[in-house]
Amino acid sequence: MCGRYYIEIEDAELRSIIAEVERKTTVKTGEVYPTNLAPVLSPNGTMTAMRWGFPRFDGKGEVINARSETAAEKNMFRRPMSEGRCLIPASWYFEWEKRGSQKIKYALSTPDNRPVWMAGISRTDLQTGESLFVILTRPAWSGISFIHDRMPVILPEKIHDQWLYGHDPIETMSRGMKEVRYKAVSETRK
Repeated sequence: MCGRYYIEIEDAELRSIIAEVERKTTVKTGEVYPTNLAPVLSPNGTMTAMRWGFPRFDGKGEVINARSETAAEKNMFRRPMSEGRCLIPASWYFEWEKRGSQKIKYALSTPDNRPVWMAGISRTDLQTGESLFVILTRPAWSGISFIHDRMPVILPEKIHDQWLYGHDPIETMSRGMKEVRYKAVSETRK
């Protein structure tokens, strides 16, 4: 679920975000992959660069998503859920529908085509000092469940402050966007 997303720098709002973050460091634009350095609205409300993914406990790979329903209970996510809530801006995110031997790639965006703000949680890697984030997911809206059974928690701008600073993140997530627009962008064979 949500293993890639896209930042279109032609969008004025996203271009402004990139410019702000890139005063300090370069971040990935275009198609963003796990472990890329990307712009994130940090828990203190400032735009910064963070790397996508928490290292797995066994050191083999990255955890890039957390289930919103259980994140507050899991050891890896409990503290970031209470202290490290963040928002990840994007133009859209990608999912793949499997049809037999074909995989169809879809771009999913907000109904009004404004930037997608995905709820995330963040922490600092104690070994490297690097800021890290994961994206929170929820069950997919029924209109896209044929593509994938999960989707990011997408928060409208009016509740961003509640997400970052509020005391009830579960309730805030429940008010996230349910519907998204989608379009097929490519087809591949396995």
